[in-house]
Amino acid sequence: MYKEKFMRFPEGRAKALTLSYDDGVSADKRLLKLFNKFGLKGAFNLNNPLYGAGKHGTMAEAEAFEVYKNCGQEIALHGDKHIFLTKVPLSEAAAEILDNRNYLENKYGVIVRGMAYAYGDFNQKVKDMLAALGVIYARTTRSTHAFDMPTDWLELNPTCHHTEDIFGSLTEKFLSADPNAEFKKREPLLYYVWGHSYEFDDNNNWNIIEDFAKKVSNRRDIWYAGGEEIYEYTKAYESLVYSADGERVYNPSHIPVWMDVRGKTYKIDAGATIKL
Repeated sequence: MYKEKFMRFPEGRAKALTLSYDDGVSADKRLLKLFNKFGLKGAFNLNNPLYGAGKHGTMAEAEAFEVYKNCGQEIALHGDKHIFLTKVPLSEAAAEILDNRNYLENKYGVIVRGMAYAYGDFNQKVKDMLAALGVIYARTTRSTHAFDMPTDWLELNPTCHHTEDIFGSLTEKFLSADPNAEFKKREPLLYYVWGHSYEFDDNNNWNIIEDFAKKVSNRRDIWYAGGEEIYEYTKAYESLVYSADGERVYNPSHIPVWMDVRGKTYKIDAGATIKL
């Protein structure tokens, strides 16, 4: 019998969708309403002193607070001053991230551990620094056009930007994909979309994201989650402990996880040991 084990998302789903939007601009108000209307989840990657700077409709601090406080979405880092992290001394890069994290956490009363690289700029030293500062994932701007799960969470490459010509076809491919129908390669799929909401204003094409939201929403086979949720769930799955023959599994984490074994879906509750 085949013993390969494949992660499944909550409720046994084989697919997950997340979105990531940068810069804290006024167009986020419309995007947030769209996300919440259709049950989509994502991260809004915010700076701090850029509020009210006027570029691309950045908001004043008080307005931004009203928009993002208890907005139902993840708040993530984007740097204090939105600088190139590899173009300053590492100590300055560390201050750029730590100041941003302290500001957002104190302002919104949450713990902020996700991030998007400003300008997509990073190197290995920056990644090591982020790990020391407690950042658990950092999104790049490098499209994979694939749905693979991350292997390096501090170099998390998204599937695509919403302005790419391939966006529509990738969406159709993701919706039609069924890992459970595969014979052996039954890996879970993650669709990771990113962008800037002001681009919909600039290009007068809000229909792109509105049509996308309608198309992907209310699907029983998709888990809609933020970046931190996906990271935490994946780490919980990776923490599973197996017996020598692989037929028993113990979940030491505080959340239930699901897996596919031999075409059957199992739920392993927090603290539980089950026989497969």
